[in-house]
Amino acid sequence: MSSDTEKHAAEHVDQAIGEVSIDASIETYTPEEQKKIIRRVDRRLVAILGLLYMCSLMDRTNIGIAKIAGMSKDLNLVGERYNLIVLVFFIPYVLFQPCATVIIRKIGPRQFLSGISILWGVCMIAFGFVRRWDQMLGLRVVLGVFEAGYFPGCVYLLSTWYTRYELQQRNAVFFIIGLIASALSGIVAYGIIQMDGLGNLAGWRWIFIIEGLVTCLCGFLGSFLIVEFPEQANASFLTPQESSFIVSRIAADRDDAIITPFNLSSYLRNALDPKVWAFALLGLCTATNGYAIAYFLPVILNQSLHFSVAKTQCLAAPPYVASAIVMYFSAVYADRHHIRGPIIICNCCLGLIGLPVLGFVKNNGVRYFGIFLATISAGANVPPIVTYQANNIRGQWKRAFCSATLVGSAAVGGIVGSTVFRDQDAPGYRPGIIVTIGTNVVVIVVVLTMMWRFSVANRRGGVLEGKEGFRYTL
Repeated sequence: MSSDTEKHAAEHVDQAIGEVSIDASIETYTPEEQKKIIRRVDRRLVAILGLLYMCSLMDRTNIGIAKIAGMSKDLNLVGERYNLIVLVFFIPYVLFQPCATVIIRKIGPRQFLSGISILWGVCMIAFGFVRRWDQMLGLRVVLGVFEAGYFPGCVYLLSTWYTRYELQQRNAVFFIIGLIASALSGIVAYGIIQMDGLGNLAGWRWIFIIEGLVTCLCGFLGSFLIVEFPEQANASFLTPQESSFIVSRIAADRDDAIITPFNLSSYLRNALDPKVWAFALLGLCTATNGYAIAYFLPVILNQSLHFSVAKTQCLAAPPYVASAIVMYFSAVYADRHHIRGPIIICNCCLGLIGLPVLGFVKNNGVRYFGIFLATISAGANVPPIVTYQANNIRGQWKRAFCSATLVGSAAVGGIVGSTVFRDQDAPGYRPGIIVTIGTNVVVIVVVLTMMWRFSVANRRGGVLEGKEGFRYTL
């Protein structure tokens, strides 16, 4: 969409909101018509963003599958080389995220998100042709640059389209589509590995080539299907009246639907709010658990529980399916009852049961059950934490800043998670187990503290987050 078209659309929405009251804009449609409009937004927005997120997760984590499929031997990944390859991705991934939510506002979600998707897809294809481990190292840095903007951009875009108590279900569906990647990646990779020798390329190389081609294709589709911000929605997707209805709902919910001009000092001043960094700490700890499991689950199944490569690829899927089920139904419950913190704490408790079982029990069947609980805990906690932050922040640029800090801190958690399960700690991986147990404890303490502070502020009332009548979500 051209900048002139976007400007015209935004002006139309501003005019509509100014001329017609918020309530009148909403009441233009019957409740059934409103549901149909929201479902249309769901199909168009959540589905394509989730599809590209699935590609993103597969592309950044398939290196663990490739390792046990022959990459470790072919590239001579001795000592800490594999951990280093995993880790360097997160350095540019962290550094380039703060500017992502500003850029997406400037050039638009469609061009930005689809463009970087195609670029990291090309990078993935190149992975299949490396000959030395240091070449793989360099490409992982490039991959981190291209993927840095996708996740914070999606988190921010989703938060602009939905009211506070619709958001966790949409975040959950978005992440569930991503979890499908984690669930199926092992099975898909096992099938791709059977191409071993085709074109004189090893099977693990075909994993990167095929999945990179799929990402490029999805990114190309995204250039047509990803939607803009609600006040800029394409006329072929929503009518101007429907776009006004969406904006009015957000205005009625938290009164920050319309973007204000960007000011760097005001944008950076958001860093003075302590809860911004509390949410960031939650993101860091949860991501430490999630990435540790994503990168090392195949390794743990293969080297610690002693399953064959074929069984490892297949047994990696069921825990993610269980995580997706818990994620969705807990999101429905949380949106219905307007709660976030208790859901996060319950998920952490599952991790505090599952991780010790995985780390300290001898029976492999029981340890595999521990993997289920640990995976559910890490995966199912991402949507409520992202939504917890979105529900308790007002203002478009503050929302953009917080999305960047939350996801950037989660990327730091990825650095930690990529290093805690070391080869020299096999087969028990005790240090990694202890670190991930500790991060669950930290999350519980932080959430309990925030729930207490939010509860006190709500009882006191008055102006919260710059708005009279605003109440924090516990």
